[in-house]
Amino acid sequence: MAKIVGMLTTSHVPAIGGAIAKNLQQDAYWKPFFDGFIPVRRWLDEVKPDVAVVLYNDHGLNFFLDKMPTFSVGAAPEYHNADEGWGIPTLAPTRGDLDLSWHLINELVDREFDITTCQEMLVDHAFTIPLKLFWPQSPCPIPAVPVCINTVQFPLPSARRCYAFGQAVGDAIRSWDSDKKVVVIGTGGLSHQLDGERAGFINKDFDLKFMDSMINDPAWATQFSIHELVEKTGTQGVELLMWLAARAAVPGTLKKIHSNYHIPISNTASGLMALATV
Repeated sequence: MAKIVGMLTTSHVPAIGGAIAKNLQQDAYWKPFFDGFIPVRRWLDEVKPDVAVVLYNDHGLNFFLDKMPTFSVGAAPEYHNADEGWGIPTLAPTRGDLDLSWHLINELVDREFDITTCQEMLVDHAFTIPLKLFWPQSPCPIPAVPVCINTVQFPLPSARRCYAFGQAVGDAIRSWDSDKKVVVIGTGGLSHQLDGERAGFINKDFDLKFMDSMINDPAWATQFSIHELVEKTGTQGVELLMWLAARAAVPGTLKKIHSNYHIPISNTASGLMALATV
């Protein structure tokens, strides 16, 4: 059976892609952010995962407001991205893993999750930037399976529902008839609001409490409704649902390899965690 080696979480702000393209990793503004990934890359070099399952939210590149599935899974041989209007470079396509994709899809449907199966799928910055941060090579050296959760169009799935979804994803990975090592990645957040009266809102205390809960109390955030999470983290901060689902996919005691929290990045509180299975 497949083995989950751990989980990674990171923010996915489009400006990060621009900074990478301009080689600003040592710039004073960006250095505290990029330096956080150095120990995580060392850990990845040690454990050498064979495939990544990436939980993220689409921002309109593949799905739009007229058709917005709650949960979707990619089942394509490769995943392309395209110009989103942010001025960030279009990256080389990422290889998929069809066997794992279809296994996930079948298992999730058996667990009564009504998912959208995508045999063609464009992936946006929420998918491509994290892979570029963890594996700077181009293209990404390992295949990946995109798993998309709606955090754009209300109604959104509750934190409790996303946690249950993550548990089902993890169970499916562990039941996959393969000897491959899998890393689960959750991307998004942390607290930020890009528009409206609360534009620029950041809640550092909540962010740090949420990051701490990822280690010892992963279901902590499920006590909050979606509206409460928006109030505490901002309209776009609700992207922490991907962190929550990723953690649920890797249950039990985990060892913290590294974490980093940095402000400001495009009015977004940026978080990074690497947790390994024990």
